[in-house]
Amino acid sequence: MNKKSLLKAIAKNRAGNGISKKAMTGIIGETLAAVAKWVEKIGRFSFPGFGTFTMKSRAARKGSNPQTDETIMIKASRAVKSKTGPALKKDLSSGKEFI
Repeated sequence: MNKKSLLKAIAKNRAGNGISKKAMTGIIGETLAAVAKWVEKIGRFSFPGFGTFTMKSRAARKGSNPQTDETIMIKASRAVKSKTGPALKKDLSSGKEFI
């Protein structure tokens, strides 16, 4: 799903509520920005029924260039990891439509 299809799904489920597409785009953008900031600052964001996002640190490690088979050093990094919530997992496994 991309941003456009997310907006369509929300508009379909909320038809006639008076919120413009532009306002909806702003709300979604601000929501995702707040979640990203929270995960970066606190290290964890949980949305009950949907899932949990956590910040994980990866240590520097050795890797290899697949084209040359040369050993290279991959520097340390941080990444967001997600875990599906039990309610969403149940809905997905039963074939129930989530949106």
